[in-house]
Amino acid sequence: IGIQILGVASLAASFNFICTIVNMRAKGMTMMRLPVFTWMTLVTSILIILAFPAITVALIQLMFDRQFGANFFNPSAGGQPILWQHLFWIFGHPEVYILVLPAMGIVSEILPTFSGKSLFGYPIIVFSGAVIGFLGFAVWSHHMFTTGLGAVPTAAFALLTMAIAVPTGVKIFNWLGTIWGGRIRFTPPMVLALGFIWMFMCGGFSGVMHSSAPADSQQQDSYFVIAHFHYVLLGGVLLGLMAGLYFWFPKIFGRMPKASVAYVASGMVILGFNLAFGPMHYLGLAGMPRRTHTYHAGNGWETWNFVATIGAFILGIGVFLAFANLVWTAFKGEKCSSDPWDGRTLEWSLPSPVPEYNFARSPVISVRDAYIEHKHGGHKIGYESDGGEAGVHMPSQSWMPMLAGFGFLVAGFGMPMMAMMIPHAGWMVIAGIGILFTGIWLWALEGPGGYMLKTPSGSTSPSPVSATTSTH
Repeated sequence: IGIQILGVASLAASFNFICTIVNMRAKGMTMMRLPVFTWMTLVTSILIILAFPAITVALIQLMFDRQFGANFFNPSAGGQPILWQHLFWIFGHPEVYILVLPAMGIVSEILPTFSGKSLFGYPIIVFSGAVIGFLGFAVWSHHMFTTGLGAVPTAAFALLTMAIAVPTGVKIFNWLGTIWGGRIRFTPPMVLALGFIWMFMCGGFSGVMHSSAPADSQQQDSYFVIAHFHYVLLGGVLLGLMAGLYFWFPKIFGRMPKASVAYVASGMVILGFNLAFGPMHYLGLAGMPRRTHTYHAGNGWETWNFVATIGAFILGIGVFLAFANLVWTAFKGEKCSSDPWDGRTLEWSLPSPVPEYNFARSPVISVRDAYIEHKHGGHKIGYESDGGEAGVHMPSQSWMPMLAGFGFLVAGFGMPMMAMMIPHAGWMVIAGIGILFTGIWLWALEGPGGYMLKTPSGSTSPSPVSATTSTH
């Protein structure tokens, strides 16, 4: 029930992102001038809209099985457990790309900034991200090679699993092309972004092995699988997230994290991660099953499990240091300029911390990476007029969405309590639904509302220019 509620929130956020990206771009910012992070957010939002209905259906069926005695997945009553596997994995594999594509977008913003070059092969990177998202829906059954799919489906999904490695490899070659010949600055975000490439490549190498159905059958439910998906998700998503946090943190708070602590934390995370999950490749091939809290002595697994345990502690300390550094910086860190990295995209033209209205005047651009061009003698950024004396319209703050969410929470607690035959739990569900609809109704009664926020005078910004066609 909780996952279903989260699914509703994810779908709402995805529609919001798509509408914002499609309709609210700066003048002159065509789709092929968008930052890659924005592109990957768009692709991810589309994946969420297409993938989440499958898990929603599966969870509703599971809820009916448990709450009302239905038989979708109960084999003793004619249900099909394999139906759950199909519904879960047709969501679950796109979910991997829902997690990793934003991290790829972050890395695609960081590498050009600290290499002093434009992103190599921008259109190809964007296209590869879209292809990864599309093919993500065509490979789910490689998680099910041991369920007896038959020769034809197994061969088809094996080929598609090989194919999805191609656009991922294209991205990596483009990232390397961006770094090649650049003036590299090894800042904390850059170190973490390079760690992301390394870890994600390792995860990809072990992942493409699973396109071989015979090999996959040996590795199924073993520690090899644990090693693979942690290299992709922890090594990829965690390092990408940390790189993004350190990259945009000065813009969010106007303070620079301590580089010395960041380097130590990054080194500990990368070292600890490889010590923790690298040995699991061997342990899996040596026969150690996953989902095991203990094991018999004498199988030759003790040494590498001990190494993995040491690595896990180092990894945990590194992650703690990295985030403790950010928390300390938010309150006590050294203040920095609004553009400490010599950024390439429009957000670095804003003050730090960013005003609540973002841009007082909408920028007009004519090239990709407009701000780096503006700073270094290329195409200048123009600006449309702001709100003048009236200011800009800002939305009102409201407690009603929180009230509606609280109603969801109450109803979500009540439904499993009904299944446990707890007295009066039904009234809890009714009360929760009532609170939910009351919150929505009161929110609607508030109307558009909002207020006018005073902004700097338009005369303080560069004069408007027309967006022109560019070959950049």
